[in-house]
Amino acid sequence: MQNTLLLVDGSSYLYRAFHALPDLRSADGYPTGAMHGMVNMLRRLRADFPAAYIACVFDAKGKTFRDDMYPEYKATRASMPDDLRLQIEPIHEAVKAMGWPILMVEGVEADDVIGTLSVQAAQAGMNVVVSTGDKDLAQLVNDKVMLINTMTNEKMDEAGVLAKFGVPPNRIIDYLTLIGDTVDNVPGVSKCGPKTALKWLTAYDSLDGVIANAAQIGGAVGENLRNALEWLPKGRELITVKLDCDLSEHMTTIAESLVARGEDKETLLAFFSKYGFKTLLRELGTATPQAPVGKAAAAAAEPAAGGAVSANLDMFGDAPKLNTSYETVLTDEQLDKWIALIDAAKLTAVDTETTSLEPMTAQMVGISLSVEPGVACYIPVAHSYQGVPEQLSREHVLAKLKPWLEDATKLKVGQNLKYDSHIFANHGVQLKGIQHDTLLESYVFESHRTHDMDSLALRHLNHTTIPFVDVCGKGASMITFDKVEIGRATEYAAEDADITLRLHQAMIGEVENDAKLNFIYRNIELPTAVVLQKIERNGVHIDAELLNIQSAELGARIVELEAKAHELAEQPFNLGSPKQIGEIFFEKLKLPVVKKTPSGAPSTDEEVLQKLAEDYPLPKVLLEYRSLSKLKSTYTDKLPKGINQETGRVHTNYAQAVAVTGRLASNDPNLQNIPIRTKEGRRIREAFIAPPGSHIVSADYSQIELRIMAHISEDENMLRAFAEGVDIHRATAAEIFGVEKDDVSSEQRRYAKVINFGLIYGMSAFGLAGNLGIERGAAQSYIDRYFARFSGVKQYMDDTRLQAKARGYVETVFGRRLWLPEINSPNGPRRQGAERAAINAPMQGTAADLIKLAMVAVQDWLEKDKLQTKMIMQVHDELVLEVPDAELALVKDMLPKLMAGVAELKVPLTAEVGVGKNWEEAH
Repeated sequence: MQNTLLLVDGSSYLYRAFHALPDLRSADGYPTGAMHGMVNMLRRLRADFPAAYIACVFDAKGKTFRDDMYPEYKATRASMPDDLRLQIEPIHEAVKAMGWPILMVEGVEADDVIGTLSVQAAQAGMNVVVSTGDKDLAQLVNDKVMLINTMTNEKMDEAGVLAKFGVPPNRIIDYLTLIGDTVDNVPGVSKCGPKTALKWLTAYDSLDGVIANAAQIGGAVGENLRNALEWLPKGRELITVKLDCDLSEHMTTIAESLVARGEDKETLLAFFSKYGFKTLLRELGTATPQAPVGKAAAAAAEPAAGGAVSANLDMFGDAPKLNTSYETVLTDEQLDKWIALIDAAKLTAVDTETTSLEPMTAQMVGISLSVEPGVACYIPVAHSYQGVPEQLSREHVLAKLKPWLEDATKLKVGQNLKYDSHIFANHGVQLKGIQHDTLLESYVFESHRTHDMDSLALRHLNHTTIPFVDVCGKGASMITFDKVEIGRATEYAAEDADITLRLHQAMIGEVENDAKLNFIYRNIELPTAVVLQKIERNGVHIDAELLNIQSAELGARIVELEAKAHELAEQPFNLGSPKQIGEIFFEKLKLPVVKKTPSGAPSTDEEVLQKLAEDYPLPKVLLEYRSLSKLKSTYTDKLPKGINQETGRVHTNYAQAVAVTGRLASNDPNLQNIPIRTKEGRRIREAFIAPPGSHIVSADYSQIELRIMAHISEDENMLRAFAEGVDIHRATAAEIFGVEKDDVSSEQRRYAKVINFGLIYGMSAFGLAGNLGIERGAAQSYIDRYFARFSGVKQYMDDTRLQAKARGYVETVFGRRLWLPEINSPNGPRRQGAERAAINAPMQGTAADLIKLAMVAVQDWLEKDKLQTKMIMQVHDELVLEVPDAELALVKDMLPKLMAGVAELKVPLTAEVGVGKNWEEAH
């Protein structure tokens, strides 16, 4: 690209970097997030688009000609955050040291400078690449000028502009003038959106044509157009990028002034040292400075994946191309060679390609293996398309691989091997020897980040993997993997196995070199994944007929509630429309406005309805209507459709690497969110049944998070209450209200229960007051009394906040690291939310660790004693089992002992067991 000019909209980059990254800070507390992002994006951009001429263009200080034309221009924009303002000068310093010429021209915007340079470069015969996220610059695109958006990887030439906006580049100004620009506070035609603007421009060719034919355009929007006719010429002038800026004071010619230069290593070294750029200093071969404080992962200034910066700060410059040797296995001779290789290997990466992502029904299309970095194969077994080469059959390949796959001494690594285990099981193979899982490695040492393979490869290997959509497409044109050409499939699938092995080698040290994290990984997460696969495969019996009856009953009640709502409103309306509800509530019935949406409209969300329902009948009816509608659509209608036709059971999926606290998430269907506070919600659990000759057994930890609080805080009064086995809420009430335990009223116990649970979730006096329906002063008084009597809890909370701010994370009892990316945020609400999470996360995380240890212990016992009992669900602190009647007495006796014995805390762990023919009875 020797004849190319690469232009960067530096002002756009600044804001994108600032908002994409966490609140990174140097050792002395100076904000550095935008600096990190800017350096990262510019280096990546220059590597991806090498050009002979480059420039980074920033907005200059002060007003521009547009402010003189229209004083309200950009008037609605928030002022620049202080933490970003502090980084502007250092960013300019870094950009210059990286070899980028900087342009800032007084009186015009960065867009105008970019527009002028684009024209000059095109006239000089150059190609121009403009990196920006600003849609206004689409007006510059022509056969010489292309836009790229690094945020979305979008490239826009003339065809791209037409595809995106529906108009060619020479009509973008007209298009934007009609719809307006809310970001810059430039009005358009009221109620004229993109569709209307496109319709008008298609009909009348240009803005001038639309103006000339305004009288013919009907409807309210036509009237709005006519009202805006006087404004539109000025709007067009504001939106039009200036192409003839005087740049003579800032540069001579592009060829002389904007030549791409090399980096000033000495200046960069000083800059990176000053601001704590650990990774870049390591790249330059110098010592690591003191780690920055704040939200950085691994106590280093590395941004979270996502947004404008998708890789960590190791990703600078050109990514080295991986050396690879990938083989397509189509013959027995090749297969035998690979069997010998994996049989001799200390560790083999395994991956499967399938017909779908539904683990219980997906069919295997191929297997990929890797025994060393860069060396991998793909064994296609079920590709089906015209002209497909002859493949070894799936049955034949699995028969030959089965001894190795089922050998626990042949160690395997994979990315989410729980899924692959299902796929092998679908074909009669029980995968054993799971030694490592890269999904779980990442989850253990960087739980706050994304853990998919593409993100991990970018973050840890500086490698962009082949996207699935590039292989199979997307939307209506997407094909299943069995239709992918085998050569292309090998590139994709063998890379998956190869990258998995490389990722393991890159990440495992982060886990194994920390004793606490290694315990979480080896003793909790890895064995839990194996147990979860068995629970998912077991599934749960559902009484579809009972759910159908419940669905019909709910439907009838929903109809009644709708009629009741119409009666109370004195008119029909759509109960699912917030707009119509708002009109009924606040315009017709004149109900009080509790809070407003970000747009300023009165809110009708759940919290508002709850508040209004205390005094008005219609909100109460709406609450019940919403509750029952959700039950019907999510459970009574949906669960019967989810019954697997082969097993006759419902099989959920447990997502293990989602919640930073270690909690599991259930999906497809979600069995962890069935409401239990209403009669209708509890009835749904009646449809979770035991087969004939069996019972459902439920066991859950009693008051587990409060017990963990007692253990962590070592509060004497709380420890004593649990040691004596008294009712903790009654004991708390006695302490707060200054009465004997036997004299505590039911109301006092209720208050104490709300306080006990509320405080460990960081509830404020305001929240407690709302929960108890009392004055805020009274709530604060209760909190003060609580902390006076449970001073150890108060001390724990204070200490935890300080530790979290210093380290950026808190830990569970077992050492799980719970990252708090917002703990030092300058944004008050976000920081306070992180502080509340710092208090609760150790409790919730330790509870998650305990239930996982319990699952592993119970499954080990069931298998060791060869019992027929099956674990069929895990719901936070509860395990649900399907127990044959012959084993019922044994399970009832052993289950609470096993759960209580997985750890020794300073208070006793207790598990309560219930039995029934269905899940609800077992409570």
